[in-house]
Amino acid sequence: MSADTEVSLPGVTTLRETGGTIVRRGLALSPAIREGLGFTLLLAVLSTLGGSVVPIIIQRTIDSGLGSGGRTSLDDIGVYLLGALAIVLVTAVVSYWMRVRLFVASERGLAELRVTAFRHVHDLSMLTQNAERRGVLVSRVTSDIDQVSIFLQMTGIMIVLSLGQMAVATVIMAFYSWQLTLVVWLCFLPLAISLKYFASRLSRAYDTVRRTVGEMLAVIAEPVVGASVVRAHAIEERTQRRVDDGIDNNLGANVRAQKLVAVTFASAGLAGGLANAAAVAAGVVLGVAGGLSMGTVIAFAFLVGLLVGPAQMATQVLTEAQNAIASWRRVIELLDTPADVVDPGESGVDLPDEVLGARFEHVAFAYPGGPEVLSDVDVAIAPRQRVAVVGETGSGKTTFAKLLTRLMDPVSGTVRLGETDIATVAFSELRQHVLMVPQEGFLFDATLRENLRYGRDDADDAALVAVFDDLELTDWFESLPQGLDTRVGQRGESLSAGERQLVALVRSALADPDFLVLDEATSAVDPQTELRATRALERLLQGRTSVTIAHRLSTAENADRVLVFDAGRLVEDGTHDQLVAAGGAYARLHASWVAQAALGGGPGGA
Repeated sequence: MSADTEVSLPGVTTLRETGGTIVRRGLALSPAIREGLGFTLLLAVLSTLGGSVVPIIIQRTIDSGLGSGGRTSLDDIGVYLLGALAIVLVTAVVSYWMRVRLFVASERGLAELRVTAFRHVHDLSMLTQNAERRGVLVSRVTSDIDQVSIFLQMTGIMIVLSLGQMAVATVIMAFYSWQLTLVVWLCFLPLAISLKYFASRLSRAYDTVRRTVGEMLAVIAEPVVGASVVRAHAIEERTQRRVDDGIDNNLGANVRAQKLVAVTFASAGLAGGLANAAAVAAGVVLGVAGGLSMGTVIAFAFLVGLLVGPAQMATQVLTEAQNAIASWRRVIELLDTPADVVDPGESGVDLPDEVLGARFEHVAFAYPGGPEVLSDVDVAIAPRQRVAVVGETGSGKTTFAKLLTRLMDPVSGTVRLGETDIATVAFSELRQHVLMVPQEGFLFDATLRENLRYGRDDADDAALVAVFDDLELTDWFESLPQGLDTRVGQRGESLSAGERQLVALVRSALADPDFLVLDEATSAVDPQTELRATRALERLLQGRTSVTIAHRLSTAENADRVLVFDAGRLVEDGTHDQLVAAGGAYARLHASWVAQAALGGGPGGA
C-alpha cells in the first residue's frame, strides 16, 4: 500500500518495510482481527447486492415495455419492485451482521495489541524509557492504536463494501456488454496507476503526521505535569511558544498531507466523469448498431455510478490506510525495541527464602555510545548489613543502585544476590526480595488504601493499619481526615513532600522485602515529619539488608559500612570512622557536610 519507507527508533536497527509488510505484521500481532475474516468478507460482498439490483430492475422495466414500444403492466412492475425490496431488506440485515462482526473483531484485536504494547513499555529498561519522552510513548499505546481502530472499523468497512460493490457491478456490466465494461475500466486505469505514486507520497506524509502527534503530546504533557515549575519561574510565554511550535508542526504536517488527499480525490472525480461520458457515448454507438438495448445503456449509466463512488472512496481509503499504516508502524517499532533487561519468566530460578547479601563481580556499565560510568566494581555486601553509598554528583552511585535492583544490566561482570546471578531470576521473584524506594515515591491519583496496596494487593484494612503501628506512624495516620479513604491527588499532590515519603515507606514495609535499596530524599520537610520518617525508616531497616544512596551526614555516620564512588569507580570502602581517619575522598565529603550543617542544615542535617 505504500512505498518502502525507512524508519528508525532508539534501540531499533534502521529498517525498511513496505506498507503491506506492516499490515501483515500488525494483523499477526492481533490474531482476533483475522478470526472469521473470510466469512465477514463474504457478508460484505453479499451486502452490496442491494445497490446492484436497482440497475437490473431499470433495465428489465425499460426493455420489457418502453424500450420495445410495448406496455409494461403494473403487475410486472410490482413483481420487480417486490423482488428488489426483498433483496434490499436481506442485504441490510447482512450489512448489519457484517459490521458487528468487524467491529467486535477489530476491538478485540486492538485490545490485545494495546495490552501487548503497554506491557512491552514496562519491559523496557529505565535507560530505554528515558531515551524517549513519555508523551511519545503514551501516544504509541493510545492515539496510534486509536488511529488503527478507526481505519479497521470505518475505513475497513468502506474497503470491503467498495470492493464488493465494484466486483458485483463489474460482473453485471460484463454480462450486459464486455465492450462497454472494457471502455469503463480503461477510463479508470490512469487513476489506478497514479494511486501507487500517491500512496508513496501519502505514506511519507502521514509518517510525519503521526510523529508530530507524539511530539505535540509530549510538549503539552510536560508543562501540565510541571505547572508549578512553569508558574514559579514565570516561563509561561516560553512554555506557550514550545506548545505553539508543537501544534504548528502538527498542523503543517496535516495540511501537507491533506493537499495530497485533495489531488487524489479530484483525480477520482475526473476518472468517474470520463467513464460516465465514455459509457454513454459508446453505448449509443453500440445501440444504434443494434448491439445494445435502450434499457441496457441506461442501466450501464447507473452501474458506472456504482464504480465511481468506490473509486472516489478509494482516495479516502488510501488516506486513512497510510495514516493507519504510519500508526501501526510506530506501534510495531515500539514492540521491536529490544527489552534489554530480559525477564526470564517461568524459566527463572528462585531465590533462597532468607535474608540475602549481594555481590558485584567486576561490574562495568556504559550508556549506549558513551564512556563507562561504572568501571570494574568488585564488592560484596553481607546479609543484614546497612550500607551507605556516597559520592559527588555523577560519580556512579545511582547507577550502582539501579544495577543492584536490575533496572539496568551491566555491560560486563555479574551482579549476584547471595550466590544467584540476578539476570537469571524472574522479575516477579526478584521484586519479592529486592525493593527500590526512590527519592520521591510516586503516588497515583487514588485513595491512600489503593496506593498502599501497590505494596501488596491482597492486604486488607487491618493489615494496612498494622503497618502504620509497626512503623510508629499511627499518630500521623489518625490525623488524616478520611483515614485510608483519603485521596492523595495526582502524583500525591494533596500530601506534603514529607507525607509522600511516609506513604512510600509504609508501602515498602507492606511489600516486606529482604533487601532494600533507598535513594535518600533530600527535600526539606518540617522537623516533626522528618522525625517520623527517620523513626519509620529505622523500623523498616531492622533485620534487612539495605543499600542507601546517602545525601545526609547522619545516614553515612549510622551505616555499618560506607562505599565511596568517584568518577565511576569504587575508591573507598569502610566504616565512617575509618574513612574519616583515612583523609581521602570521604573525609573531604564529610568535611563539606559538617560545614553545611554548621551553616544551618542542608545535606549534613541530622
